Amino acid sequence: ITSEVVDSVYKEYIGDAESPAQIRDGLLDAMGDVYFVISAVEVARYHRDAGNPVYFYEFQHRTSSAEGVVPEFVKADHGAEIAFVFGKPFLAGEV
Repeated sequence: ITSEVVDSVYKEYIGDAESPAQIRDGLLDAMGDVYFVISAVEVARYHRDAGNPVYFYEFQHRTSSAEGVVPEFVKADHGAEIAFVFGKPFLAGEV
């Protein structure tokens, strides 16, 4: 990796950060892109190239059940949309 690439990535994710929280958020965005977005885009391109329609969405709704359980900066965890998509049919009792 060249220093130009490192500088560009740093500037994109952390460049204007003025607080530890902003640095944390930039790092989390970078890690999310590395672990989820890049591979998802690659798979989507294969599907597109095969002639299939491809759609992306980003779920960011913070549920009320997250209060006191996950840090305030977490919008939605991986898989949090499942309860919204399927209407929580798999949950029973108090949630």
